[in-house]
Amino acid sequence: MLSLLVILLSLSLATSATHQESFVKCLNLNSDRTFPFNSLIYTPNNPSFSSVLDSSGQNKRLLEPSAPKPKFIFTPTRDSHVQAAVICSKQLGIYFTVLSGGHDFEGVSYVSETESLFIVIDLIKLREIKIDIESNTAWVQAGATNGELYYRISEKSSVHGFPAGVCTSLGLGGHITGGAYGTMVRKYGLAVDNVLDAKIVDAEGRILDREAMGEDLFWAIRGGGGGSFGILLWWKIKLVPVPSTVTVFTVNKTLEQGATKLLQRWQEVAPYVDDNLFIRIIIQRTQRTVTTSYNALFLGEAKSLLGIMKKSFPELGLTRKDCLETSWIKSVLYFAGFPSGTNPQVLLGKSLMKTFFKGKSDFVREPIPETGLEGLWKRVVAEDNPLILWSPYGGRMEQFSESDTPFPYRKGTRFISLYLSFWQDGDKNVAKHIDWIRNVHNYMAPYVSSFPRGQYVNYRDLDLGVNTKNSTSYIEASVWGYRYFKNNYDRLVKIKTKVDPQNVFRHEQSIPPLPV
Repeated sequence: MLSLLVILLSLSLATSATHQESFVKCLNLNSDRTFPFNSLIYTPNNPSFSSVLDSSGQNKRLLEPSAPKPKFIFTPTRDSHVQAAVICSKQLGIYFTVLSGGHDFEGVSYVSETESLFIVIDLIKLREIKIDIESNTAWVQAGATNGELYYRISEKSSVHGFPAGVCTSLGLGGHITGGAYGTMVRKYGLAVDNVLDAKIVDAEGRILDREAMGEDLFWAIRGGGGGSFGILLWWKIKLVPVPSTVTVFTVNKTLEQGATKLLQRWQEVAPYVDDNLFIRIIIQRTQRTVTTSYNALFLGEAKSLLGIMKKSFPELGLTRKDCLETSWIKSVLYFAGFPSGTNPQVLLGKSLMKTFFKGKSDFVREPIPETGLEGLWKRVVAEDNPLILWSPYGGRMEQFSESDTPFPYRKGTRFISLYLSFWQDGDKNVAKHIDWIRNVHNYMAPYVSSFPRGQYVNYRDLDLGVNTKNSTSYIEASVWGYRYFKNNYDRLVKIKTKVDPQNVFRHEQSIPPLPV
């Protein structure tokens, strides 16, 4: 048996080497200059292979030794390298996944359950950021993180920001393709609402900007999810104004302190309060009870915030001692969980919080009644390490129709709900944790959006269905397509059919082309 395993491993490594050699030859043939491409490729027989792969994936559930591994990882350093990689993958019949950050819930950017031979194109070395304060814009490469962008903006100005996610290690390439919301979503909408231009590599290996790709494709990449229409190289974004002083606070309430009735009130207030105020809810199990944390950013000074809270949400009992006045860049650190006093330069490091987890999401349009909350509490205390995040919409989000971008959950959505279950390496009850989150999601069905029941494409969920062939049919994919995009799914399929009829860009839940 051992000899057989050794033989199979040797064959696998030899196959990887053969694919690597062919790929490198092709890259040089399709590049404008000779380049030492072997230095950008990591195969399983390279001592750095495992560390490179593991460093780019957040979910350890999908990085275990038993998980499928790529034949090699390609880490391009120029746009033209990505262009050549698409051309060569097509010519050699090599399936590829594209990685730009690693927060992929189901790992479709670095794992493939459906393709026996695949490579990873990791954009980690494409991280350039060009800030232009005079025009209130920036060009950002796909491999740069939220944290890097936020820091580079703060270097140039203390009164500019960008409305993307609170997780500072998110790669902007993939993050923005799904929509991207954060603490300024009520003031400025989603990140995609503040995108002015983009550069992508299309299925023919061409680099296209907004003018060259056309408005249909530009619409699709701003919320239609990553991995379906091309490889995102650059975003041109609009910077937004922020005050020199912002205020943050976190107030905790347990069930014994009236958390249920207070949360009922939050549902009525949070989506309709002053647009400068974002109050999210963090729900966790603490010992034998549930703690709800009111975690907020106000774009202004504490005095103004206290006036708004006294009028709109006095039940929380916010005091001046609860409030911390700070700069916008330090509010980024606050929401990312860095200790007080941390130097913002920490944002330049790519530090993924690596853990084992499973996640699901919902959009809520009507307040969840007390009975619904009480049933949820019973389930929260039954799990070892659960986390539920409720982030309010309203404000600017009310001004968009469902079809303005592929992300449809705008007007009338009170908040987005994210459910997570975490566990440790060696846990013998993995199935229990996954069953728990599925059961919680099932329990919440009567209280959330329906027909279809919405889920957020950036919180991808393979429980909704998986592509089991090289080309998923329109009908099969509609199971997840309508839940992520509602009726925008039909338009996305038409655009996919036009720009990528051969389904070059695909993964377990990519947008399928219609059959030719």
